[in-house]
Amino acid sequence: MRSREPWRLPAGQSRAVPFLQAAVLFAALCIFARSAALVLAAFLAAPVPAAQTLLHLGQQAVESRAAASAESVPEDVSAPSPAQEAAVPVQTGVERYFVALQPDEARPADAGTVTEQQFGHGSGEKYIPCGAGSIKNNTRQTAADIAAEAAQPLPFAIEKDSAAPQVLIMHTHATEDYRLSAGLWFTPGDGARSTDRSINMCAVGRVMADTLNAAGICTLHDETLNDYPSYTGSYANSRAVVQQYLAQYPSIKVVLDVHRDAIERENGTRCAPVCTIDGRQAAQVMIICGCDNGTSVQLPAWRQNLRFAAAWERSMEAKYPGLTRPVLFSYRFYNQDLTTGSLLIEIGGHGNNLNEALYAGYLAAQGLAETLLG
Repeated sequence: MRSREPWRLPAGQSRAVPFLQAAVLFAALCIFARSAALVLAAFLAAPVPAAQTLLHLGQQAVESRAAASAESVPEDVSAPSPAQEAAVPVQTGVERYFVALQPDEARPADAGTVTEQQFGHGSGEKYIPCGAGSIKNNTRQTAADIAAEAAQPLPFAIEKDSAAPQVLIMHTHATEDYRLSAGLWFTPGDGARSTDRSINMCAVGRVMADTLNAAGICTLHDETLNDYPSYTGSYANSRAVVQQYLAQYPSIKVVLDVHRDAIERENGTRCAPVCTIDGRQAAQVMIICGCDNGTSVQLPAWRQNLRFAAAWERSMEAKYPGLTRPVLFSYRFYNQDLTTGSLLIEIGGHGNNLNEALYAGYLAAQGLAETLLG
């Protein structure tokens, strides 16, 4: 046990000595602190390089968000019980990508109107059955020729679980976006464009790429804003991007250009193509496949692309009835000469909200995984 005896000085030593030493030490510390303060002030007054300034601002933003999060949690909240934890659903699917939409309380008085419509599969000489889906023929090719080509197997094979990229997802019109309102309205002056990759086409492409990668299909996602700052030349820009990927990764068999449609009535009302899958509303999707017209549009591999389009259409419509609109087969170019698996897909339109589009992208990618893996 330690002695509780009062502290004693060694024999012959005065009590004044320790106090004098302490006073000297305290004075030295004051001088050091003053010097340190002067050095710090000089450092802060000196110009800071731009890169360091950005780093400092970034650190400030992180600290600010962390402080805000800490302040938002009441101190007296106890840890949830096991029963409470079990009652909270764990978001493991597409829900984790969803965003909070604007409530109707935020609707402006002069908001634009949105209507919803589920587009069916047509019939007649222009429409060729494709499983439960269909192909709309806007070319001079005969229905019999298209049907025969659509019945052929894929012109390429995907290597499952390969480290080499098999699919490239990109966006010629990356700044296309969706409405952020929960109700059927949009903000006046909304041009349905944004450079924010968390709400434009890049957000949908990200869901699709993640879904394919999770299925064992090595997929790359390019988020270049090919239509910004200028919309003119978008396809030339995206063509250069795709060519760079193909040169670096010759293993790529499929190139998907992911867009959204824009369906608008004469009175300015926007139309949202919708369907309901597993109890949740999704945007409808539409594949566009180009055809060689022998002159201005030269697509020597159009037949192979058509096989791919037909297979994907069959898979999506069989798995998720109502998800697809008819494949648009027309004299379009869209850089579809670069591979035998090049297609453009429209995920909803500017009348859909972002969550409907994200869900549709997820469903389309699920159907694509089945198509590519057989």
